[in-house]
Amino acid sequence: METTALSTKYQLVLPKAICESLNLKPGQRFMVRASEHGIELLPCEPVSALRGFLDGADTSLDDIRTRDDRV
Repeated sequence: METTALSTKYQLVLPKAICESLNLKPGQRFMVRASEHGIELLPCEPVSALRGFLDGADTSLDDIRTRDDRV
């Protein structure tokens, strides 16, 4: 288990081994959330990373009302 310290500016340095194992990059952004067990860091994904995540989704419109059905 790795350890780190909180600086006087409230900054944390992540240990190199953890950064390498999770493929984290300098400048990468994180969402920070307090949980019942401590602090969670969740990497923010760029919008471009979402491209194609709905591949294979059913896009048929059989169950959706047509434009003429709307009031």
